Amino acid sequence: MKSKLISFGILAGGLAACSQPAADVIRLNQVGYFPSQEKVAVANTAGVTDFTVVNAATGEEVLKGTTTVTTSNPWSQTARSAMDFSSLNQPGTYWLLAGGDTATFEIKDRPLAVVADAALKSFYYQRTGMPIEEKYAGQWNRPAGHPDTQVLIHPSAAGPARKAGDVISSPKGWYDAGDYNKYIVNSAFSIGLMQAIYRLFPDYFAKQNVNIPESGNNTPDLLDEMYYNLDWMLTMQDPADGGVYHKLTTPNFEGFVKPTECKQPRYVVQKSVTATLDFAAVMAQASMIFKPYQKDYPGFSAKALRAAERAYSWAEKNPDALYKQADLNEKYDPDIQTGEYGDTDATDELFWAASELFYATGKQAYMVKAVKSSPRSYLPPSWGNVSALGVFAWLLPERELKGVTEEAMEGTLKSYLQAYATNVVKGANQSAFHAPYGDEEADFFWGCLSELCANQATSLVYAYMVGDNNNFLINAYRNMDYILGRNPLGYCYVTGLGAKSPMHPHHRLSASDGIDAPLPGFLVGGPNPGQQDGQFVKYPSNLPDESYVDEEGSYASNEIAINWSAGLVAAASALDALSQRMSAE
Repeated sequence: MKSKLISFGILAGGLAACSQPAADVIRLNQVGYFPSQEKVAVANTAGVTDFTVVNAATGEEVLKGTTTVTTSNPWSQTARSAMDFSSLNQPGTYWLLAGGDTATFEIKDRPLAVVADAALKSFYYQRTGMPIEEKYAGQWNRPAGHPDTQVLIHPSAAGPARKAGDVISSPKGWYDAGDYNKYIVNSAFSIGLMQAIYRLFPDYFAKQNVNIPESGNNTPDLLDEMYYNLDWMLTMQDPADGGVYHKLTTPNFEGFVKPTECKQPRYVVQKSVTATLDFAAVMAQASMIFKPYQKDYPGFSAKALRAAERAYSWAEKNPDALYKQADLNEKYDPDIQTGEYGDTDATDELFWAASELFYATGKQAYMVKAVKSSPRSYLPPSWGNVSALGVFAWLLPERELKGVTEEAMEGTLKSYLQAYATNVVKGANQSAFHAPYGDEEADFFWGCLSELCANQATSLVYAYMVGDNNNFLINAYRNMDYILGRNPLGYCYVTGLGAKSPMHPHHRLSASDGIDAPLPGFLVGGPNPGQQDGQFVKYPSNLPDESYVDEEGSYASNEIAINWSAGLVAAASALDALSQRMSAE
């Protein structure tokens, strides 16, 4: 360690560089590094050969180092280099000086706690049908919108008991994304992913307090938040037959107005096999997780399991009831133009539902269905392929497996997950941004920062926990570094965090509230070379990892969504929990 003090003039220059850097060179995690974890930044230009780290409190130079050249992305001519300051382990605030740029970073015990908390709190801001109060939301408080106590049965959803135009009540739940509708497929996936992480770290979540109305009761805040949407989901099940409506929606997306200013009627539309199986899976999962919390949610565990089994039974009888919005609009009025969440194959939903129901009930029929519908490889979780959530159910560390079939199933799924993880981390040490994510063009698409980057990190956490390969865990943390600033554009892609984060997300709640700062804690979709909104916004680049624009109109790169928030909750919470566990050992 160097003992030399940096002169006042250099200190002043460093401070100026922090607020208005002379060169836009350094890319690093803007939220913070763990004392015992790897600490790497990237110089986003050629020619940077050395770097210096200064203690911001004392002006002391604490480290000088040389850079390591990384492998360029195949689509970019930019030559980058890595700066490794992992030897620093003393908590504090530091300046990193390189290539004429200065960036500030922190080393602290739990840097990801603020990310995990903010991501979970974002769901409170998305609640429908209740006032968002100042004591919980601060400046982002608002009156209740969309009570959904007068919802119409769309002709596609009509049946013997409920006719087209009948009115039902379907309150609570979360707004799905930047829009004001509520979708079963995405809700179930989001809750399923977060509850999967809860199963791994229940003690971690028991201590978490994110200041929501239910904080302070006997139930962890994460489960309280899940219940607010699960309670809505129960209203989406047709009591006559157990099938589940695909979504609750207006015919067209509302404009960028406040929830209280929305005027369109709201409908529940067609019962679909994918929505019904996702519902069955997450209700079976919740039935087990909520068992200890009868004081706050009496009877919910049993109610959820009954609903799950009825839904599964309907899905078995209606395997071809896929939601195809274009076909629906040919037959019925009014046309529905909102998010489709369409799917052409329900095999992955069947696997997840059967796996959760077998775990919840022990009934062999569910185990047989799970085996028959099991995947042939591992894919990270997404709403469009939920098989990973079924894999997670089978690979719970404390799960007791009985019999040859169950043990074989667990072994096969474990091998798929570990093969995936082994392949993902190859070459990460030399990749452009020192992470397993972001080195292939296919890594960038609509919602990629959650559906691949964050969910890949969560997958690596599971692989680490079932295989104890520390390299998997290291690379999970690296993906979080990418999200939080170590990326080509230097964004911390979570609203309200970091030195440079999105200010204009495609989010009606943020756009209509008259407040400059967006609602905090939301992960935006991220770089999307498809640029499907290119007629409305101008992208600064066509490169896959730079196809992002921080504008309200960019629904293809700058929207928020509950499934993306769920991915951030899962990854940040798991990594924060593991850091605490390792510190205690």
